[in-house]
Amino acid sequence: MSYFLIIAAVLWGIGRLTGAPKRARWAMIGVLYLAVLVAVAALPEGHALRASLGGSLGEWLLIGVAALIVLVYRAGLARLRRKAKVVEPPAQEGTFRPAELDRYMRHILLREIGGPGQKKLKDAKVLVIGAGGLGAPVLQYLAASGVGAIGVIDPDVVESSNLQRQVIHTDDRIGVPKVFSAAEAMKAQNPFIEVRPYHRAFDESSMDLVADYDLVLDGTDNFDTRYLANRACVIHGKPLVAAAITQWEGQISTYKSHENGPCYQCVFPERPAEGMVPSCAEAGVAAPLPGILGTMMAMEAVKEITGAGQGLKGRLVIHDALYAETRSITVKKRPDCPICGGESVNRKT
Repeated sequence: MSYFLIIAAVLWGIGRLTGAPKRARWAMIGVLYLAVLVAVAALPEGHALRASLGGSLGEWLLIGVAALIVLVYRAGLARLRRKAKVVEPPAQEGTFRPAELDRYMRHILLREIGGPGQKKLKDAKVLVIGAGGLGAPVLQYLAASGVGAIGVIDPDVVESSNLQRQVIHTDDRIGVPKVFSAAEAMKAQNPFIEVRPYHRAFDESSMDLVADYDLVLDGTDNFDTRYLANRACVIHGKPLVAAAITQWEGQISTYKSHENGPCYQCVFPERPAEGMVPSCAEAGVAAPLPGILGTMMAMEAVKEITGAGQGLKGRLVIHDALYAETRSITVKKRPDCPICGGESVNRKT
């Protein structure tokens, strides 16, 4: 039998080298098998060739039957595979996957949000200006809350001095643009959302970007960007949630001039004199303070999107972390505001 296997292997190898199809190679081995059967059946006992082949006629027939069964099985299996239809995965039913329902269940249980509110969050598009101290908790909680599309715009890279308060970034991402560092953390937190990073400053060329979003959150640390973001929101009729922090104190409000509320420049008509409001780099800031104000921004965003509760339109909330005091003051629209009070801005609808 060993001679048969050697010859069969040689025939298979020759066929492969010459490029013969598998069917032809199996046919050659089949012919070899039939020749062995004839030799074993025809040659007398004790013949040298028959002795070299080994095995009785019954054993060779048994081998043939076993090989035939294997071939028939393989052919039948191949035929079934050709006939089998590709089964498409069932289409997703409803708004949320089961994993999303489990993830957002604590929101859905809230009477003020529920399923409809969570769907609004999933359908919402929010632009966050700044991925620093305020932007970090905002982005984390918007992602965790299930806001469907989150844009983040910031020109800076992660530095070691940021890590004291900008908790969305990590030590191993020092030198990475903040928008990409934040996007990585957000997708790790919630793979069901879309993150749109813009590694650039928010300037005049970015104003039309606001039109693509339902809500804007401004967590920047300079007045030029704050006034520009406000003007863009007034032009495009978008609500703006803006906060600012310094040392131990922060403030937050929601500006909705398109709903007859004040805009940012109504409340802060002129930027402070140079040096009056030092930056965090100049004056310092308590590490948890941007977390407090940033979380409040995220909360106001969730309320604006879902319609839950009462927002901060017409109110400026001031938080003093050093003495654990929070107070709210009323702010009003100014008829003489150069941004939202007159005809100086052509609002787009």
